[in-house]
Amino acid sequence: MSLSTDTVDHRKTRYDLPATLMACLWRGVLGRCPRCGEGSLFRKWLKPVDSCAHCRLDISGQRADDLPAYIGIFVTGHLLAPVIIALVTGFALSATALLAIIIPLALVMLLGLLQPSKGGVIALQWWNGMHGFRKERAPEPSE
Repeated sequence: MSLSTDTVDHRKTRYDLPATLMACLWRGVLGRCPRCGEGSLFRKWLKPVDSCAHCRLDISGQRADDLPAYIGIFVTGHLLAPVIIALVTGFALSATALLAIIIPLALVMLLGLLQPSKGGVIALQWWNGMHGFRKERAPEPSE
């Protein structure tokens, strides 16, 4: 087949939609567009782009609200609990020394989890067609 007979319509580009919810969430956690996985999801640290630069997905309708902060607090608390227990039972630290270790560690962990959590929430909303997103996946066949 020669190249001259092939016609390519660039306006109807197919995107590699994620096959599973976990693949979609992973794209969001990495800060990538949940639809194509190519474009950046954020223009600033916690400010999502209005639309994907690669596939033009409109992201402006997302409503992550406080859920990313709750996820960050939940994960930080559960990861720090064993650390706190180990510090209290294994070392003779004063309350001031304990707070000087735990508070900065908690803040760094929480701030580090906020953007991935927000990306995951936005990806979850896209996957389910919530808050202005259109459900683009074909329904899975029921067995």
